[in-house]
This record gives sequence, C-alpha cells and structure tokens, in this order.
Amino acid sequence: MDRIRPSTISWGCGMEHGGKNEATSRLGIEHPIIQGPFGGGLSTAKLAATVSNLGGLGSFGAHMLQPGDIGRVANDIRALTSQPFAMNLWVSDHDAGGLDLDDATFEHGWRLFEPYFRELGVAKPERFERGHPSFDMQIEALLEARPPAFSFVFGIPSETILAECRRRGIATIGAATSIAEAQALDAAGVDLIVATGAEAGGHRPSFLAPAEESLMGTLTLVQLVSDRVKAPVIAAGGIVDARGIRAALALGAQAVQIGTAFLACEESGTTSAHRDVLFSERAQHTTLTRAFTGRLARGVRNRWTEEQRLAELPPFPITSWFLSKLRPAAIAAGRTDLVSLWSGQVAPNLRHRSAVALMQSLLSELPYNSLSPLPQEEETFA
Repeated sequence: MDRIRPSTISWGCGMEHGGKNEATSRLGIEHPIIQGPFGGGLSTAKLAATVSNLGGLGSFGAHMLQPGDIGRVANDIRALTSQPFAMNLWVSDHDAGGLDLDDATFEHGWRLFEPYFRELGVAKPERFERGHPSFDMQIEALLEARPPAFSFVFGIPSETILAECRRRGIATIGAATSIAEAQALDAAGVDLIVATGAEAGGHRPSFLAPAEESLMGTLTLVQLVSDRVKAPVIAAGGIVDARGIRAALALGAQAVQIGTAFLACEESGTTSAHRDVLFSERAQHTTLTRAFTGRLARGVRNRWTEEQRLAELPPFPITSWFLSKLRPAAIAAGRTDLVSLWSGQVAPNLRHRSAVALMQSLLSELPYNSLSPLPQEEETFA
C-alpha cells in the first residue's frame, strides 16, 4: 500500500508546527485533534492513517474484530503511517442476559424482527454462540499488536491491563459521560479522559449509571471534569470545526475528539447513502435509540427508530446480532429506513467530504496561540 505523505500544514501566524500541551505530548501528536473511532466496519486504516499523517490521532474502532484480526489491522495502519494512532475496544462486551441466548430469548427476538427479514427476503438466522467477540481475548491481541494508543469505552480495564499498557508504552484513553466516571478513570491511572457529551453521534459509553441518566452536554461536562481530574481531558460531541475546538480548549480540554465529521468523509467505511443523509436536511433530526444494538446511541431518525421506539428489545449484543443479519440486504437495497445512520447533533454544519479537506480546514482556521490553554485557577473541587 502507498504511504500517505506527512503533513506540511501550517497553524497560521507563520508557525509550521502546532503547540504542545500534556495531551499532545502524551500521545506524541502535533495537533490536539483525535478522530473518533467507529465500530462495525465504519473505521478504515486509510482514515486513521490520513488523520495521523496530518498531525492528529487517527483511530480504529476494533470492538467487532475477532482477536486474530486486530494485529492485521494494526499492521495495515502502520503500512500507511509512521505516526501514532489508536485502536478502540469495548470493555463491556455484553449486557445482562446478552450471552444467554436460549430458545425463548432467540424466539422473542425472531418474532420482533421477523417482519423485516421477510420484507428484505432474508432467511431466519441460526442461533449464535456469542454475539460479540470476547474483550478478554481481544485485549490480549491488542497488547500484542502494541498500538501507540489504546482507547476504550463502556468501562475501565483491569489494573493489570493498564499496567501492561504502561509497560509497553501504550497510552490509554478512557471515555466518561459523567463526573463520577471521569473520576473513576482518573483514580485508575488512565492517561487521558474523553468527556463525551450527549450531542455526540454513536453510542453513549456510560458505565456507572444508565445511559439515559448520563446525558450532560459537552461544554458543561468538559468544564466539570477538567476541574476535577488530573489527567488531560479530551472533549467529544458537537465539534465539527475550529469554533468548536476553540470553545473546548477555552473550557479546559486539551484536545478534541471529532466523530461525525470524519465519519462523513470518503475515507471512512460507511456507505454513500449514509454520507448523503449526513449532508441532507435529514441530519437535523437525530434521536437517542436502543433500536439498533440494544445500547443507547444517537443517529438520524428513520423508520426503524420510530417503529422500535417502544419495543421490548433483547439486550446487547442480541439485538445487534439480529440487525447485523439484516444490514447487508438493507444496504444492497438502498434502504436507509432500516439501517443505523449514526450522527451527532451538529451534522447540519458538516462541510467537508474528505479527511484531508477537513483537517486542512481545521488547521488553517486554528491559530497556534489557540492551543495554549487559558490560565487555570488554583482551586480544587470535591
């Protein structure tokens, strides 16, 4: 594979390199921009490498990969970049009852989803043994692959895993949706903390309280978390341009994680139909739903989110597994009414269809001085 050429983009003000703070130094990156990781085939090595080669931190959502594929993907990314990148896993790989697919649970799910299988001409699937790869096996493969950074959601890896990451020089990045989760990550010694607000697209990675009770907005969450943890904070949710980055940095973040804007780029693994929706008026109407996986996530409203709004869905990953059997046929038929269309609330402000153009825009609009965090008062909070 051809290697993507490194960045020569200027931050403006006559300076050729972005400023350094604790977050960028720990990650070994030039600019405080992290590409959000996407699971379920939406991440690509090309997207991660493009962002990394332009001075940010590219990411690959590996939570649906079998352990044997994790090292291969890491090698694919390394073939395209010599810069740092992150691989992302879900610490919690099932919800209560999600591994117990007995006959009754399977038949309940089948009765719920059967009309859609028939509509798309998809045969009844065979029962699975496990609907999501084992985190315990995935993390062994990830440690062996040794990506520069390991980001994770839905919990905190064990002390042993975090210690092994430190021993191998792997930076750790955990996600929080509340003060309590951020403090738990900080107490565990996680290197960087993503404060992810309710505006963000995709799954709500809550782990200490139900996701529906952890819906604080990004700007509020960033302020509260940055005042209460020692680790550098990364802001996520509602950021697609330099204005959002400046706002996050002014409120205490040392970097930002951008998801929807990168998902909409041609380098991502999503479909052209999904991209078209993100750049349409439909993107003005997002919703939080459990209808696609059994876990709460934000996407564009469609027939599926509305018809399953009150359904008694099987737990994760059973719902996700049933939908994975429908998704190929729905995509082939161009049925955006029956597939997940992950999107953050700020999607109507998307402007760029390539990761290169997006990064160029972000970097050209952010003067070097905007990287310097505002002076912090020497005040602590309980």
